[in-house]
Amino acid sequence: MRFTTPPWGGRTDEKESFVFRKINPHPPSSPIQFAVALSQYLFLINPVCPLHNRQEKERVMATISEKFSADFAMGGVAAIVAKTAAAPIERVKLLLQNQGELLKRGHLKNPYLGIHDCFRRVLKEEGILSLWRGNQANVIRYFPTQAFNFAFKGYFKTKLGRSKEKDGYMKWFAGNVASGSAAGASTSLFLYHLDYARTRLGTDAKDSGSKRLPQFKGLLDVYTKTLSTDGIVGLYRGFSVSIVGITLYRGMYFGIYDSLKPLVLVGNFEGNFVASFLLGWSITTCSGLCAYPFDTLRRRMMLTSGQTLKYRSALHAFSEIIRLEGFPSLFRGVTANMLAGIAGAGVLAGYDQLHEVACRHGYSFGEPQIASK
Repeated sequence: MRFTTPPWGGRTDEKESFVFRKINPHPPSSPIQFAVALSQYLFLINPVCPLHNRQEKERVMATISEKFSADFAMGGVAAIVAKTAAAPIERVKLLLQNQGELLKRGHLKNPYLGIHDCFRRVLKEEGILSLWRGNQANVIRYFPTQAFNFAFKGYFKTKLGRSKEKDGYMKWFAGNVASGSAAGASTSLFLYHLDYARTRLGTDAKDSGSKRLPQFKGLLDVYTKTLSTDGIVGLYRGFSVSIVGITLYRGMYFGIYDSLKPLVLVGNFEGNFVASFLLGWSITTCSGLCAYPFDTLRRRMMLTSGQTLKYRSALHAFSEIIRLEGFPSLFRGVTANMLAGIAGAGVLAGYDQLHEVACRHGYSFGEPQIASK
């Protein structure tokens, strides 16, 4: 059997290639177009959905592009508003979570005594706008994250998903968790560096006690200085432990929400913003608590990029933090993280409301692609 090459690489059957090239005659020129093409290609080669009818395949692939555009726009509006609103508490959380490292390296003279003290000192030392320091990277990170989640989650769901009617609730639930975890891990492989940049900017505090000025001027400065001292490895410091934490978080975030929504948001609660918000916040909080120690470890490892002394591994970081600061330090800032979870709940609830409005106006989409943290 002969094979041909899709416009952006890879191999596929000649018949499938004909359909792919008809829908995508030119190579994708942006990450969004690439995500759509990737989704179409994964659908095309999926053995669960063999090519029975060329016209039907063309129709479905064209629909993928339409669904993605609508989901991307609606999810983007909900995420930008929610993340920007929660950015101040997110920055406070980063400072509280990583203050042990900042104190050890002389970047902070006196520890923060809590959320209120951290807010007060940041406002006094840096001004109100500094509460949004690092939010630019967080907002930018959303769009490619959504694009890759769209491409990966549907693919992994066809591979790992199960039917609730045929296989039972537990296998269906496990399939949701597994597909969410795989999508999250795959996405983080491409976008970890943006989370690194957000962490470095968010923890780059001005402190009068230590007479220290901020190290970075902005997002591009983070990349420039990190690459000059540590190379590409510096942008991925803590990546291994991040995969464990993000897999756990995304698996619970996607899996539990997808599984509980049909059971909870029914009857009088169907389409109810408050019910959807509370469900989203509960799941975000629960997922965040379980994955928080992994989040602390990876961010503490991020802060060693550009430093002479670095943690040799996640296990070394864990043992050193426990030895010097105690086990509770792994959960420092968790209260602020729970408050910041309101942003995640806002994305879930806001997306559902936009989805309902769109459906009432005659637009039909598949399963909602929920924004990631």
